[in-house]
This record gives sequence, structure tokens and C-alpha cells, in this order.
Amino acid sequence: MMGKFPSLVFFFLFIFVSSLSLACSDSSYQTFLQCLKTKSPPQSPEISSILYDPTNSSFQTVLQSYVRNRRFNRSTTPKPLLIVTPKTETHVSYAVLCAQAINIQLKIRSGGHDYDGISYVSDQPFIILDMFNLRSISIDLPTQTAWVQAGAQLGELYYQISTKSKTLGFPAGVCPTVGVGGHFSGGGYGNMLRKYGLSVDHVTDARIVDVKGRILDRKAMGEDLFWAIRGGGGASFGVVLAYKIGLVPVPETVTVFRVQRTLAQNATEVVYRWQYVADKIDNGLFIRVLLQPVTVNKTRTIRASFIGEFLGDCVKLMEVVGNGFPELGFKKEDCMEMSWIGSVLYWANFDNGTKPEVLLSRTPDSVNFGKRKSDYVQNPISKDGLEWIWKKMIEVGKTGFVFNPYGGRMSEIPAGETPFPHRAGNIFKMQYSVNWNEEGVDADKDYINQIRRLYSYMTPFVSKSPRGAYLNYRDLDIGTSANGKNSYEEGKVYGEKYFMGNYARLVKVKTMVDPGNFFRNEQSIPPFPS
Repeated sequence: MMGKFPSLVFFFLFIFVSSLSLACSDSSYQTFLQCLKTKSPPQSPEISSILYDPTNSSFQTVLQSYVRNRRFNRSTTPKPLLIVTPKTETHVSYAVLCAQAINIQLKIRSGGHDYDGISYVSDQPFIILDMFNLRSISIDLPTQTAWVQAGAQLGELYYQISTKSKTLGFPAGVCPTVGVGGHFSGGGYGNMLRKYGLSVDHVTDARIVDVKGRILDRKAMGEDLFWAIRGGGGASFGVVLAYKIGLVPVPETVTVFRVQRTLAQNATEVVYRWQYVADKIDNGLFIRVLLQPVTVNKTRTIRASFIGEFLGDCVKLMEVVGNGFPELGFKKEDCMEMSWIGSVLYWANFDNGTKPEVLLSRTPDSVNFGKRKSDYVQNPISKDGLEWIWKKMIEVGKTGFVFNPYGGRMSEIPAGETPFPHRAGNIFKMQYSVNWNEEGVDADKDYINQIRRLYSYMTPFVSKSPRGAYLNYRDLDIGTSANGKNSYEEGKVYGEKYFMGNYARLVKVKTMVDPGNFFRNEQSIPPFPS
């Protein structure tokens, strides 16, 4: 009997804590709802329709709909006390004010692709402000501009542009289910960055809810805050409602290709040469390198996939690659000519001939467990270095690399023009990538340890003092603040990796617009100490 006693104690303790949690949740819900009702005008829609608490039958569906990493979709994952799904800009304003009134953390989610789950997980009581209802897109062809709400997804933006013009596009990411709010506020890059730079380089206005609940445009917020939310992470400064963007010209015909080589097919030589040409070749050509450990004829090797997009036709591409990168062994049959919107579908791994309407789907084909990390390479890696890296990749296991070339327009924009600082001097950005399907914490530990090992091995080859990182490849390994107690020194650890010399200016803006640090997360910008 005595042997069972601890189990009974644990059982009743669990029931007590669960009941307490539900009571807190119910209390928070009622207080928050009452606050929203007080602030809402009488003629507004029923405010309770935008709130979901754990007792609501749709709570789990709403919560899980925009979780893009299964590591953060377990029964043990901390859950929000409430999910707020605003349908109007004023709903956002009320939510900000009411969250402050009950002194609870607000997590802001636009697409759910943040790799470490920061927008919907916390170790303290929190509310999710989910922006998915705010997704209008308004395109003005005469001015070649568009207003895009933060809850819109990239695929929806691309589709809407394509219905209006065959010769306009926008430089942003290749994954169509990424949310505009997070993508733009962290920089936003894609396969046209060598020609046009980042998404934030084409943002000309914005609308934001600040800590006082005010809805501000560029003129009202001022140039300092407008600068900060174009690459500094909007969630540190307020809730970005929408961005005004300038569209860019694209030719009626673009060409995509994929050329693969294994080590036995001279992949090392081709990757080595790629480093010397990828950032210097024609600005209309973007060649990504995907490096993966694979098994060929029962032997572990490395496969290098050179995936490219050229803003022009095959004839011109053949000339550019033939003169600048003959080592690729590029052939005419490698070319696939199509429209710009066709290339969007190609990069999103849809079959050739798929209708663009598929970009309106908000449901990804699959959601895996995963982890990402990032680095910047500023000097070419030697052949011996590459061969050593291949051995380490095979030794480590499943982790692969994605090399994304810079140069072109990226080298022309000053590092302080936006908070995103990684401009001239970088040959390419490196993403470390590992996905898995095995359930369980042990599998998580194994694969995360793999990617961390490979990251440590790469230290001699990447940027230093500080070792750079990309904000939109969110990585809590490189430093965190005690959530809610962000100090300047804690923030400096990750802040200078993401923002280099721009970190201090971001802290200055934060201190100006949110001195009480209401808008905070594990890697947010802290204010200066008061």
C-alpha cells in the first residue's frame, strides 16, 4: 500500500494543478473578454467570436492549423490561455491593450514557420494573437505597388500579382505558406535577391499597432520605428498589420533548372568553383546549392543539387553559364522555360502544369519535425576543406546544407539601410537543415545533436566576431533572454549575430517605443535599462 502512496499523491497533485490551470484560463478568458467588450463599440460584431479558450471545441484546431514544426505540437507543449483571431485592425488594438490590462504575454503569429516555435510557445502564461484573418491584398497596377496584410501568405501574394500582370513579381521566399508578417519583418529573401535584394528593400509604408494601442502608418510612427520593422523583427516593437510594397519587373519568360552531381561525378570541384562565381555572375541568375548525405549503390556519399532561376530565356542562360560557370556542365536540355508564376510553382515543388490557384491553399503537404541553423561564408572554402566537410556530414548522419548566393544587389545596399546587416562581403548564406518523422523526445535529441555537431565543425569556415546568423532562421541555440526579463547584455549575445552593428540602434528604438518591454519573446530586442 505504501508503495502506491507516492503515485496517489502525484495523481491528486496533477488533478489540482490541472484544475488550477483551467481556473486561471477561465478567469483570464472572462477578464480579457470583458475588457474587449468594454473597448468595442456597441455596433461591432460579437467579440467572443474571435476568442478561443481551451474549453472551446475549435481551440486545438485553431492552435494546430499554423504549427509548422511538429516538435511544438505535442501534448506536453505549453499551450496558450487564449487564442485571439482578430478580424479588424481595431481588434488588434484592443487585444494589445487588454493583454496589458491583465499583465499577460502576447505572442504574435502570422504563418507559424518560425523554426523554433517562438510565435506560439512560451514557458510562462501567454496569449496567441493569430493574424490569419487579416490577409487582404490590394494591388495598384498604375503605381506597381500593393498593400499586403500581415496574415496573408506568400503564395496568396504571388497568385494575386499573377492575376494582374505577367511582367510583375515580388522578391520573397519560395515557400508559399510562409506568412507575410514574419517574413517581411525579418528581412525576407528568395531567388531574386541578387537582382532585387530582400523583401524589406521594397517596403515603402506599413501599418502597426504600438504599445499604446494606436494604429500608425509610416508618417505617424516615424522613420526610426519604420526602419526597425523592416528586418529587425516586428514582434519586438508592436503588431505589424500590413506592409506597402513595390512590385518589381520580371520577364515574360524565366528559366529554371536543376543539375545534380555526386562526389563520384566531381561534385567537389563544381561546388568549389561555384563559390567563386555564384555571387559575381549575372545578377539575374540565382544558383542555390542543396547538399545532402545520400546512399548510392549501398555507399554513403554527398549529392550536390544546383537549383537555379534565371530572369531570361534559355539561350541567354546558356551563354551566361557557359562563360561564367562552365564547370557546371550545363546543357540545353537542363533548361525549363516558363512564366514567373510558373517558376513560383516549380520552387514550391509542384508538378509542371499545376494551376496557380494551388498557391491559395493554406495547408502544407506535410509537417515534419525539424531544426534549422544558419551561417555566412565570406571566404571560399578550399577543396580540402570541402572534402573534410563531406566526411563530417556523412559521419553526423542526416543534416544537410542549403547554400544561397549573395552578391549583386545585396552588395550594393549599405549594411545600415535596414536592420538586416548581412550585405557586401558575404559570398553566400548557409542554412543547416534536418527533418525527421520519428516520434519522441529521444529522436528530437538525436537529430538536434546532429545539426549542432555539424554547426560546431563549420566554425573555421564561416563569419567571425560575431558569427552571423539570419533572424528568419530563428535559432534559440545562439542565445536567449530570460523571457520577460530581457536585458541588454543577454540580448547582445544573439542580437549582434542577427543584426551586427545595427543591434544598438534597434535597442534605442525599442527603448523609445516600448520602454516597459511589453512586446517580448525569447529573442526579442530589449530596451535599455531604466
